[in-house]
Amino acid sequence: MSSWSLEIRNKIATLTFRRLPDNQIDLESLTELSSHLEDLAGRTDEASVVVLAGGIDGIFIKHADLSILQRKAAGLATAEEEEIWPRALGLLESIPQPTVAAIDGQAWGGGLETALACTLRIASDRSHFSQPEIRNGIIPGGGGTQRLPRLIGNGPAADLILTGRAVTAEEAHRLGIVNAVLPSGGFALRAADWCADLTRNPAPALFAAKRAVLDGRALPLAEGLALEHRLFDGTITTSVFAQR
Repeated sequence: MSSWSLEIRNKIATLTFRRLPDNQIDLESLTELSSHLEDLAGRTDEASVVVLAGGIDGIFIKHADLSILQRKAAGLATAEEEEIWPRALGLLESIPQPTVAAIDGQAWGGGLETALACTLRIASDRSHFSQPEIRNGIIPGGGGTQRLPRLIGNGPAADLILTGRAVTAEEAHRLGIVNAVLPSGGFALRAADWCADLTRNPAPALFAAKRAVLDGRALPLAEGLALEHRLFDGTITTSVFAQR
């Protein structure tokens, strides 16, 4: 049974996750997400922004399905299974379109890690975030220890990862985990309006800016500047300046 539904409207492709009873994400759902993202990567004329949303009230993605951890603890996880999670989250970073996690409620563990792989994150005022793995004797295994420090800095990330504490949307905004906090009433419409500010910009520039920011962060400054220059050259010929 499908866990993700896709709607494309006004250049925004919204992937909504709904898996009863409480939006735990399993390997099948991650495989389905990868398929959707691969498809959308080839549909840049239709969608210039991709949004992930939760389809159960009060939950974005609760956390990874515990069966994933149980299989791994028992030594039953196959090499193919081990690749499913990094592939899905890697696609959130590598597809041309900026990806936006629209979080209305809980995003813990694997849910937060999925959001961290997105280009941008917005949250409702009732949302809450945590990397609680330490409290169960493990550490984040879906990218949390790597993406979170790169996003908010080593100290704040270590605080969240080593304590496992939950933070509100307001604290997440102060820390830099989310880019904006919106009222929970009518959140879906408010999130679409927020994303519309992105789609008003020319798609080639959006795609190039995403690459410059994400790829450049892993490079020394000189190489990052060279990357920026190449991407800039690629957009200037299709920009408004070329039409004057």
